[in-house]
Amino acid sequence: MSISKRGASSPRELTRVGDRLSFVYLERCTVHQEANAITAEDAEGIRHIPSATIGTLLLGPGTRVTHQAMSVLGESGAGVVWVGEHGVRYYSGGRALTRSSALVEAQATAWANRKTRLEVARAMYRLRFPDEDPSGCTRREILGKEGDRVKRCYRKESARTGVPWRGRQYVPGDFTAGDPPNQGITAAAQCMYGVAHAVVAALGCTPGLGFVHSGHDLSFVMDIADLYKTSVGIPVAFDVAAESPEDVGSRTRRAIRDRINETGLLGQCVRDIKWLLLPEGADILVDDTADRVSLRSDRGPDLESGRNYGSDGESDAPWEVIW
Repeated sequence: MSISKRGASSPRELTRVGDRLSFVYLERCTVHQEANAITAEDAEGIRHIPSATIGTLLLGPGTRVTHQAMSVLGESGAGVVWVGEHGVRYYSGGRALTRSSALVEAQATAWANRKTRLEVARAMYRLRFPDEDPSGCTRREILGKEGDRVKRCYRKESARTGVPWRGRQYVPGDFTAGDPPNQGITAAAQCMYGVAHAVVAALGCTPGLGFVHSGHDLSFVMDIADLYKTSVGIPVAFDVAAESPEDVGSRTRRAIRDRINETGLLGQCVRDIKWLLLPEGADILVDDTADRVSLRSDRGPDLESGRNYGSDGESDAPWEVIW
């Protein structure tokens, strides 16, 4: 089927982000499009991958991707991440699965007010550490509590797995500078950033408006990924390091993928973002599949778009179609 003749998928035809695979990692191959799927071709042959079931496609070293493949991935709402050597660096893009602006408007509203911005940050801490109450804590106190809890998590996982822990070591651009558990933590973090970015983009939120992180175009992505740092990322990294010090990066990626699919983390991530940003019960009122544009009004309901609301005296029907 010609890419130019294939119609774009409607919102109802796309797979919900919570029901997708977390991510697919490819390296040293050419990614192309065939019908409604993408293909990965290497020396061993061609593999077909249903694009509408992918949360994020990780493109590792030696990969090439065609324009047709990127087009079908964009229509499917899949995130695409170009991963550097050992998965240390990435560049991402994608298209929202939702056609509703409800979540991004709620995010912007909460972010724009200093009080509600702090309330969301406290709620994020409460999700990560439900046994502690951050009510009344300042940002500095929250950061201190978070730092202490993460350090205790490192020590706990070290004791559980028997892997020695000498502190967090990360040299940007040099993955091999860290010992096996540090390599695993770095690889796990990059995977979680990619998955969080896919969910944030799929829900139509803005990656740059963070409530804990700030000043980066992926601040909100980092906020969401950190929600699962101590429950998924760090434990998996220590498990992998305990098995063998060899090839920690790729084994951690596979282990993170399996853990995400086993625990249904994509669906949990969707629920957590909606809980953080929307008033209680409002998520059931958000129609993610509605492909509708309206015009704001000063009072009352929004107005129907695509109509001309001007009246210059020349027409008895001022609400005519504008185009």
